Amino acid sequence: MAMQAMIKQGSAPTVSVVLSVKNGGRDLPEAVGTILTQTFADFELIAINNGSTDETRAFLDGISDPRVHVFHQEDAGLAGALNRGIALARGRYIARQDHDDLADPSRIAKQVDFLDTHPHYGLVGTRAEIWVGDKPSGRFHDHPTEDQLLKFDLLFNNPFVHSSVMMRKSALERVGFYTTDPARQPPEDYELWSRISRHYRVANLAERLTVYREVPASMSRVSAQPFLQKLVTISSENLAYASGAAAPQQVHVDIAALIHGAEDGVSLKSDVKQMCAVIQEAGCRIGNGQVGPELAQRIANAQTHIHHLVRLRLPMVNLAWRAARAIRGKFRRLMPIIR
Repeated sequence: MAMQAMIKQGSAPTVSVVLSVKNGGRDLPEAVGTILTQTFADFELIAINNGSTDETRAFLDGISDPRVHVFHQEDAGLAGALNRGIALARGRYIARQDHDDLADPSRIAKQVDFLDTHPHYGLVGTRAEIWVGDKPSGRFHDHPTEDQLLKFDLLFNNPFVHSSVMMRKSALERVGFYTTDPARQPPEDYELWSRISRHYRVANLAERLTVYREVPASMSRVSAQPFLQKLVTISSENLAYASGAAAPQQVHVDIAALIHGAEDGVSLKSDVKQMCAVIQEAGCRIGNGQVGPELAQRIANAQTHIHHLVRLRLPMVNLAWRAARAIRGKFRRLMPIIR
């Protein structure tokens, strides 16, 4: 029977795999199976049953592997459930696993080897295949592998597959666990990677060691507008930090809002030259003054994209400006009457 009330103390494993599940259905057994058959065996699997109403409880309670520790609770949200798992974890490395994704048998071994041999790195993910249900889509998450390129991509979006990531627990203890602030999550993963990257190097392994199942009714699609605003918030914070600002200013918000199509967040006086200068400064700081060809190309691509987005927006800005001017003129004409 899997453990439910506490984790017996013994020799600490190297890795704690943390899995939160709500109504795991038929995908959960396969996902758990890909962890229990890893070539690296020195791990514990902490499974948080986060308010399931299906057969999830029965399945988890039926696991006999002593490395599996099960905890049942009311739904605390994904971030809250993961934080409980991390707090219970005894391993020096925390590996994420989603209930519907799959791990290559060598995934944990290769990530442990990477972190063991790269002490300045706080996080390592992997590339991933994208499946729709049980079928490969022919698409992949082939994100960058190098620290500088990942940190530049983090300025705008999330270049890590959540269920592929392994982190140092010491890094989490330094920067904090997943945010539970409703104004900042979801995306709780993008928010956490952003904080880790400010203190540690980050990487992705070049191999596709994760199968990511694409779910049409994901949180980002169901509640697009609130999710979008949170993306802009995190992106603007990353741009501010990378360019040396103490806190996001309007130029950082303008860049993030433009990139993510959040038109309401872009100021009417947005300055394309200033935005491009911020991107250049952020890229140079990320590269520590040594901007290699790939980073330079990313900087140039981002600046070109900003120019393109501003050009597309000009007719809307002009229309808004004319409407505002007409309203001001009408108000002035009415002023003598109001007085």
